Amino acid sequence: MFNKTARNFNPIVAMAGRITIAEADHIVEVGEVDPDEIHLSGVFVNRVVLGIKEQKRIEKLTLRTGGSVRIAAKSDVEIDIRIKVAKRAAGEVNHLGMYVNLGIGMPTTTANFVDPKLNVFFHSENGLLGTGGYPEPGSEDPDLINAGKETVTAVPGACYLSSDTAFDIIRGHHLDITVLGGMQVSSSGDLANWVIPGQLVKGMGGAMDLVSNTKKVICVMSHLDKHNKSKIV
Repeated sequence: MFNKTARNFNPIVAMAGRITIAEADHIVEVGEVDPDEIHLSGVFVNRVVLGIKEQKRIEKLTLRTGGSVRIAAKSDVEIDIRIKVAKRAAGEVNHLGMYVNLGIGMPTTTANFVDPKLNVFFHSENGLLGTGGYPEPGSEDPDLINAGKETVTAVPGACYLSSDTAFDIIRGHHLDITVLGGMQVSSSGDLANWVIPGQLVKGMGGAMDLVSNTKKVICVMSHLDKHNKSKIV
């Protein structure tokens, strides 16, 4: 069993390995785990190791603070710009029960300005459909994070998925909108999203799947780069 978004890539990676070693928080007798709650069959596991009892590390602890909107920016001017862009993007999320993917960074801010009465389900590629806001201090869970590794909550009706199923949602054209960042956008909508010449980046993530399979794509970004050159070309 995997806890919440810790399921992520674990089941599919385990099935792909020639030798799979499972480090478990708890090891119980055979039969104690309900068959309906098994996320990965033991047929795929070659070794089981009892993990060391240690506190799980949270990479990006994000908390709700007095109901204010959390914005990562270098200046008040940049914060104002980011909020304006996020509000404009949120205006496109205007139908009841939409399914919307939010990218890392500024796109995440968009959720703060979507009307809660619309009952929108926010989707995260790491395996959460129904992403909620940041948790209250003390209620954060290292096994409940979004694709940007921020601590989040889950809304009523949410479900946890493995990453391949989260991508099935994308590739099956089930998302109404994806909101993602960009490095450059042309006047015809061509998007440069992840390659920076001469620099090492982690990879494209889910962007290429999202832009080719979602009904509406919204790019939110600062209009100028750090050299004050236009990113809209």
